[in-house]
Amino acid sequence: MSTFPDSNSPERMHIADQATIDVILKYVNERLVLPEAPVDGLGNREEMKAALEGLIGSGPKDPAEVLGIYEKYLADTILSADSPRFFAFIPAAPTKASLLFDMVVSAASLQGCSWLEAAGAVMAENQALRIMADIAGMPESAGGTFVSGGSAGNLSALVVARDTARNKKRASGESLYPLAVVVSDQAHSSIQNALNILDMQAVVVPTVDGRMTHSDLDKALAGLDVSNVVAIVATAGTTNAGIVDSIDAAADTATKYGWWLHIDGAYGGAGMLDPTKKPLYKGIELADSIVMDPHKWWFAPFDSAALIYRNPQLAKSVHTQDASYLDVIHADAETEFNPSDLAYHLTRRARGMALWFSLAVNGLDAYRDAVVKGNQLAQYAAKRIIRHPDLELIREPDLSVVLFRRNGWNAEDYERWTQMLLEKQIAFVTSSAWNGETIGRLVFLHPATTTEMVDQVIDTLETIVLD
Repeated sequence: MSTFPDSNSPERMHIADQATIDVILKYVNERLVLPEAPVDGLGNREEMKAALEGLIGSGPKDPAEVLGIYEKYLADTILSADSPRFFAFIPAAPTKASLLFDMVVSAASLQGCSWLEAAGAVMAENQALRIMADIAGMPESAGGTFVSGGSAGNLSALVVARDTARNKKRASGESLYPLAVVVSDQAHSSIQNALNILDMQAVVVPTVDGRMTHSDLDKALAGLDVSNVVAIVATAGTTNAGIVDSIDAAADTATKYGWWLHIDGAYGGAGMLDPTKKPLYKGIELADSIVMDPHKWWFAPFDSAALIYRNPQLAKSVHTQDASYLDVIHADAETEFNPSDLAYHLTRRARGMALWFSLAVNGLDAYRDAVVKGNQLAQYAAKRIIRHPDLELIREPDLSVVLFRRNGWNAEDYERWTQMLLEKQIAFVTSSAWNGETIGRLVFLHPATTTEMVDQVIDTLETIVLD
């Protein structure tokens, strides 16, 4: 049993206990060396409630006992997004190197607010951001920060788009309200949420097949008064269907009207690593801001999103927080971009360092191959679906998301299929919707996913008997 040096000493929580260290590292080691992370996700709420009852009290508990409760009652109830059988939502597949270095970040309590406090962390994160910016073809002036996720990144970027436009309108005496942003009908829900927060309107562009094109934009904007529009958002890999908008169409429109061009590449931005997919991203190099989530297809742990600006000085002018106690971190304001100056956050974990370490350890070729594998799995699944007499492929996948229809099924059928797959630990899948219809959806991201795993899932669509 673990023992504390002095049960009455105020600093007792901050004195290293070797027994606690050993039991935690043993668990971590066992988890990391698993040949395949289980899907998990099954649990009994009443059992969990009973196990947790009275666990937190006024005195200490043996760490081994607490960890044992986590292992026995909690761990298996948490769906493992890093399982190669996790085909729902947008999975995660952090590399072993990124997971290990995330432990370093935690163990050293690394933060990344400013150059004054965390110069080494900022330097490392900036190197990772530079790699991502280079892949997108952005200029040397580009820079940014890591935020918690795509939602935070989209919001922070659109704040800069709004305030940059306001400054221009204020200088010319134009009305500052209301302002609007052009978005596709397939844009992520976080975009609309951000616009609600920012009190901006959405000009929604209807699409024919989910991809915003020149034609779609021309039709949607024809005859509209766009004097209040300040930005356009294009999606590089929609979450629902993996569709890449015609980014060059959005770029042309932004240039024509002088709008901010924001690219939501939270999921699909990493698709640029696949040489066969790079043409889909034509025009992304013209973006004013891009979001890409390392905790998705860049194989880093939760939670991490890269927010990159073409001109970070604009973001700094909007997001920098001024207070007497913060003056010291802005001493070199003309030459430095503190991470805390480039989004709505202040305190922040050095959440980009796990990606930085993994990029350096594994090399970009490994990242390229892993992304290619995901796209190849999607193509494999699509071909199997096309050959299946009871299945229909809804659209040819752009990236690694596959949408399909099981003839004769309704929403309840898809739900029962999902439950059966989870109970048997074959895979975790969820249904989605397309044009108002409930459909099947498979997402491939983990490079350890095999075609045999894909076959197992698709085979159940032929053999399953729904009560």
